[in-house]
Amino acid sequence: MTDLDVVAWVQVSDGRMLAVRSRGRDLLYLPGGKRERGEDDWTALSREVREELALELDEASFRELGVVRAPAHDQPDFAHVRMACFTASYRGAMSAAGEVDEYVYVAPAERHLLAPAAQAALDLAHRNGLLT
Repeated sequence: MTDLDVVAWVQVSDGRMLAVRSRGRDLLYLPGGKRERGEDDWTALSREVREELALELDEASFRELGVVRAPAHDQPDFAHVRMACFTASYRGAMSAAGEVDEYVYVAPAERHLLAPAAQAALDLAHRNGLLT
Protein backbone atom coordinates (compact mmCIF):
# COMPACT_ATOMS: atom_id res chain seq x y z
CA MET A 1 0.00 0.00 0.00
CA THR A 2 1.42 3.37 -0.99
CA ASP A 3 1.51 6.63 0.93
CA LEU A 4 -0.99 9.37 0.23
CA ASP A 5 1.29 12.19 -0.96
CA VAL A 6 -0.03 15.67 -0.15
CA VAL A 7 1.02 19.27 0.39
CA ALA A 8 -0.11 21.37 3.36
CA TRP A 9 -0.06 25.01 4.45
CA VAL A 10 1.14 25.64 7.99
CA GLN A 11 -0.27 28.97 9.13
CA VAL A 12 0.33 30.01 12.73
CA SER A 13 -1.16 33.02 14.50
CA ASP A 14 -1.00 33.90 18.21
CA GLY A 15 0.44 30.50 19.15
CA ARG A 16 -2.23 28.54 17.30
CA MET A 17 -2.11 26.60 14.02
CA LEU A 18 -4.79 26.90 11.35
CA ALA A 19 -6.78 23.73 10.65
CA VAL A 20 -9.83 22.95 8.52
CA ARG A 21 -12.69 20.49 8.74
CA SER A 22 -13.67 18.96 5.42
CA ARG A 23 -17.29 18.00 4.87
CA GLY A 24 -18.15 14.77 6.68
CA ARG A 25 -14.82 14.44 8.53
CA ASP A 26 -14.51 14.01 12.29
CA LEU A 27 -10.97 15.38 12.74
CA LEU A 28 -9.28 18.55 11.57
CA TYR A 29 -6.73 18.65 8.74
CA LEU A 30 -4.35 21.26 7.40
CA PRO A 31 -5.32 23.30 4.35
CA GLY A 32 -3.90 21.63 1.25
CA GLY A 33 -4.28 18.35 -0.56
CA LYS A 34 -3.16 16.21 -3.46
CA ARG A 35 -1.25 17.51 -6.44
CA GLU A 36 -2.97 17.36 -9.79
CA ARG A 37 -1.03 15.83 -12.68
CA GLY A 38 1.98 18.00 -13.52
CA GLU A 39 1.64 20.37 -10.54
CA ASP A 40 4.66 21.35 -8.47
CA ASP A 41 4.30 21.99 -4.73
CA TRP A 42 3.68 25.74 -5.10
CA THR A 43 1.02 25.34 -7.78
CA ALA A 44 -0.79 22.58 -5.91
CA LEU A 45 -0.75 24.33 -2.54
CA SER A 46 -1.76 27.74 -3.84
CA ARG A 47 -4.66 26.13 -5.78
CA GLU A 48 -5.82 24.10 -2.76
CA VAL A 49 -5.71 27.10 -0.39
CA ARG A 50 -7.61 29.20 -2.94
CA GLU A 51 -10.27 26.46 -3.27
CA GLU A 52 -10.56 25.76 0.48
CA LEU A 53 -10.13 29.19 2.09
CA ALA A 54 -10.55 31.74 -0.74
CA LEU A 55 -7.03 33.12 -0.10
CA GLU A 56 -4.10 33.91 -2.36
CA LEU A 57 -0.74 32.71 -1.05
CA ASP A 58 2.30 34.90 -1.63
CA GLU A 59 4.85 33.04 -3.76
CA ALA A 60 7.78 35.22 -2.65
CA SER A 61 7.28 34.09 0.98
CA PHE A 62 6.66 30.39 0.13
CA ARG A 63 9.05 28.20 2.18
CA GLU A 64 9.28 24.48 2.91
CA LEU A 65 8.94 23.76 6.62
CA GLY A 66 9.55 20.01 6.32
CA VAL A 67 7.93 16.68 5.53
CA VAL A 68 5.97 14.54 7.99
CA ARG A 69 4.71 10.97 7.68
CA ALA A 70 1.86 9.65 9.79
CA PRO A 71 -0.89 7.02 9.75
CA ALA A 72 -3.63 7.91 7.26
CA HIS A 73 -6.92 8.91 8.85
CA ASP A 74 -10.19 8.25 7.02
CA GLN A 75 -8.28 7.19 3.86
CA PRO A 76 -8.98 3.46 3.35
CA ASP A 77 -6.74 3.18 0.25
CA PHE A 78 -3.63 4.41 2.08
CA ALA A 79 -1.79 3.27 5.20
CA HIS A 80 0.20 6.49 5.67
CA VAL A 81 0.22 10.13 4.65
CA ARG A 82 3.39 11.84 3.45
CA MET A 83 2.74 15.54 3.90
CA ALA A 84 5.10 18.22 2.62
CA CYS A 85 4.49 21.27 4.83
CA PHE A 86 5.01 24.85 3.69
CA THR A 87 4.59 28.34 5.10
CA ALA A 88 3.60 31.43 3.13
CA SER A 89 1.96 34.75 3.82
CA TYR A 90 -1.42 35.39 2.25
CA ARG A 91 -3.81 38.01 0.90
CA GLY A 92 -7.57 38.07 1.19
CA ALA A 93 -10.32 37.45 3.72
CA MET A 94 -10.34 33.86 4.95
CA SER A 95 -13.59 31.98 4.46
CA ALA A 96 -14.54 28.30 4.34
CA ALA A 97 -15.05 27.33 0.69
CA GLY A 98 -15.29 24.25 -1.52
CA GLU A 99 -15.24 21.05 0.53
CA VAL A 100 -14.25 22.88 3.74
CA ASP A 101 -17.04 23.44 6.26
CA GLU A 102 -15.03 25.38 8.85
CA TYR A 103 -11.59 26.65 9.79
CA VAL A 104 -10.22 27.09 13.29
CA TYR A 105 -6.94 27.95 14.96
CA VAL A 106 -5.87 25.08 17.23
CA ALA A 107 -3.62 25.43 20.28
CA PRO A 108 -1.00 22.76 21.00
CA ALA A 109 -3.14 21.57 23.94
CA GLU A 110 -5.96 20.81 21.47
CA ARG A 111 -3.89 18.38 19.36
CA HIS A 112 -6.48 15.63 19.94
CA LEU A 113 -8.76 17.48 17.51
CA LEU A 114 -6.25 16.94 14.66
CA ALA A 115 -5.78 14.01 12.29
CA PRO A 116 -2.43 12.20 12.81
CA ALA A 117 -0.59 14.01 9.98
CA ALA A 118 -1.83 17.38 11.25
CA GLN A 119 -0.57 16.44 14.74
CA ALA A 120 2.84 15.69 13.19
CA ALA A 121 2.74 19.08 11.43
CA LEU A 122 1.92 20.77 14.75
CA ASP A 123 5.03 19.14 16.23
CA LEU A 124 7.06 20.24 13.19
CA ALA A 125 5.85 23.83 13.61
CA HIS A 126 6.79 23.69 17.30
CA ARG A 127 10.28 22.35 16.54
CA ASN A 128 10.78 25.16 14.02
CA GLY A 129 9.86 27.84 16.55
CA LEU A 130 6.50 28.77 15.04
CA LEU A 131 4.59 27.68 18.14
CA THR A 132 5.68 28.44 21.68
